[in-house]
Amino acid sequence: MKVEHVVFLSLVLDLFAFTIPLPLFPRIIEWYAVRESSNPNGLLYRTLWFVSALRGVFYKPNQNSQRWDIVLLGGLMGSAFSTLQFLVSPHIGSLSDKYGRRNILLITMIGNMLSALIWIKSTTFASYMLSRVVGGLSEGNVQLATAILSDITTPANRSKALAHVGIAFAICFCIGPPIGAYFASRPIPLSVGALGMELNIYAAPALLTLVLLVAETLFLAAALPETRNTRPEKRSNEDPLDLVANEKSKTPLVARSVQERTELLRVLRKLHFLFLGIFSGVEFTLTFLTFDLFDWNNRQNGTLIGSIGIISALLQGGYVRRSISKVGEGKMAQRGVSSCALGLVLLAILPHYVPTQLKIAVGLLRAAAVCLAFTSATVVSSLTSYASLQCNEGFDKDTGKPTTEHPELAKGRALGEFRSSGQLGRAIGPLLACASYWTFGPSITYLVSAIAMLTLSAFMRPVAVLPKTSP
Repeated sequence: MKVEHVVFLSLVLDLFAFTIPLPLFPRIIEWYAVRESSNPNGLLYRTLWFVSALRGVFYKPNQNSQRWDIVLLGGLMGSAFSTLQFLVSPHIGSLSDKYGRRNILLITMIGNMLSALIWIKSTTFASYMLSRVVGGLSEGNVQLATAILSDITTPANRSKALAHVGIAFAICFCIGPPIGAYFASRPIPLSVGALGMELNIYAAPALLTLVLLVAETLFLAAALPETRNTRPEKRSNEDPLDLVANEKSKTPLVARSVQERTELLRVLRKLHFLFLGIFSGVEFTLTFLTFDLFDWNNRQNGTLIGSIGIISALLQGGYVRRSISKVGEGKMAQRGVSSCALGLVLLAILPHYVPTQLKIAVGLLRAAAVCLAFTSATVVSSLTSYASLQCNEGFDKDTGKPTTEHPELAKGRALGEFRSSGQLGRAIGPLLACASYWTFGPSITYLVSAIAMLTLSAFMRPVAVLPKTSP
């Protein structure tokens, strides 16, 4: 089996497991809140007390104050996972440069499985947060998959290969959240008789997550070869459409110095941070928006996230893979940012039609979802591909032997730092968005975010017109 296919299938399994709990966060917090409401010494009680006190400084809603506190607490949960990813991603990348992509990937999978096991047994909020911490420290599949695909592809066909990552994301956002919501509606009994174990109310989706992670680990151990310092074969005879696309490309490959590539990587990390800082806030508050305004349940939130995934998958597999060679990674990312700005404007208008004109509000939500799907299909995958083109290829062009020159441009390290910058944005974004949500309301939050996205789109213009790099 080709390495690209192995990576793609492993990503599908990994991201399927990752997306299962996404629509469950509001109800998970509610379950713990009810369960631990009488325990003043519990982590959740203390955390909600702190959140309530902090929220009260800025805003005191007349009713449903606990819902507003749950919004912020959800942001804290998302921030904790991404903060850990921000800290660990560069180290995972550097270790993969030293010890091999396959070895480090298999080690991280052990941590992922442990995280799922803890979730199954997490009957307290503290133990659930422990599972998130273990998962945050262990998740390395996406960045290592990116490094592996960069190892085995030439600069000319790299964008097309890395589109597999975006397609895997889109597919899993189609199937993961709805299936997570489905299994959440069919809970395993909290007390498993003869075993004498008490389980999390969402032990069923947690168990499915564990099964997927075990299957992924076994599959990787059996099918994935080591790719570090391998020299990719030119496969133009296998991909004739790529030759045509490259000939017509408006952004031909050019050679850049180490200093120029290092500086461009710095700019791309900054763009990645700023974009995900805004976009992750939108992503994370979207299910809380439907929870707060429409009182949607897990199934409805799962359907919404799944529909975004379906549209994103179609765009990624059809439009993006076919057009990115002609359009260029920078310009494709800029288009996605502009689409996000439009979606945010629609979300800012939406609350004004609730509850008097509910059909219009739902229509605006659906239109915003289409815009966000286009953003999901374009921005991160394009920026990641652009960043990978600045890295060393890992071998000498003349001799074909492995090289360790310019360690700052080594793929594992450089792509790890690139992902780390995005995860820092994901850590800060949910906090700021949720804090703004309960302080100023959704309309102002999304309007300010739209203005920020438009500003970012303008800032991206110089990068969007640069020619591709040929290391």
